[in-house]
Amino acid sequence: MHPFAYSQLDYNFYDRSCPRLSMIVRYNLWAAIRNDTRMAASLLRMHFHDCIVNGCDGSVLLDDTEDFKGEKNALPNRKSLRGFEVIDNIKADVERFCPSTVSCADILTLAAREAVGLAGGPFWPVPLGRRDGTTASEKAVTEQLPSPIEPLENITAKFTSKGLDIKDVVVLSGGHTLGFAQCFTFKRRLFDFDGSGKPDPTLDSSALANLRSLCPKKDSSNSNLAPLDSTNLRFDNAYYTNLVSNTGLLESDQALVKDPNTAAMVNSYSANPFLFSNDFAASMVKLGNVGVLTGKDGQIRKKCGSVN
Repeated sequence: MHPFAYSQLDYNFYDRSCPRLSMIVRYNLWAAIRNDTRMAASLLRMHFHDCIVNGCDGSVLLDDTEDFKGEKNALPNRKSLRGFEVIDNIKADVERFCPSTVSCADILTLAAREAVGLAGGPFWPVPLGRRDGTTASEKAVTEQLPSPIEPLENITAKFTSKGLDIKDVVVLSGGHTLGFAQCFTFKRRLFDFDGSGKPDPTLDSSALANLRSLCPKKDSSNSNLAPLDSTNLRFDNAYYTNLVSNTGLLESDQALVKDPNTAAMVNSYSANPFLFSNDFAASMVKLGNVGVLTGKDGQIRKKCGSVN
């Protein structure tokens, strides 16, 4: 891990070698989201899952091989991460215009930005020049990826180990302004919170009733979907207003209002959508710089699912 490697990233990295790159990514994203509105959330999440586990090196895209069990099928990702075909389509387009030039890691980073922009969120310049990792580790996912049911201090520790801070935890959690969660990720809040046999007492009662109808107490409902915020196809600050009114979906979301340090930030974002948009863009740049490979490290994959 090179914490200062991003000094080798450059906003103009592909200006000569692949001038159409951002246009190709944007068009593909527009088409993918028109076809499936959930895709914006899915690609934002995939980029986070890539970066927070051994850095933004495109390793989340690698299929398992005889040499390694990768990230794609690790428990938090299996039957959960989606949108791999969108990245593959972009890569195929980019290879036609600029063969062996643009990394899958950069494509995923740009795709996350376009996803947010197309959902009504901010735009930010993305420094480029990441290279692709040549291996991936299932074990790294279970060790490094934050879980929705672990305490805030553990989640924060996972962020700080990557050079991110408590503010980034609050801001990037706001990515849950988009998308859905499967019932199994929050079900214990509805029926048996912390082994009490009762629901989470902090969860608003009408939200509880609504979620119980979406996620009845039987295993067959585990993969049912519930919206992460009340406007889950639009990038806005409703995630934070929901937290203030105790209608956050995941334990890790609602925990942000229980800690005084993070609660103050939640309150200011719930009151000021522009502040949130601004800070989100800044945290996304930081996230996109975590553990990047540059220069002669790594490779430029021809196909995102496999090492050259």
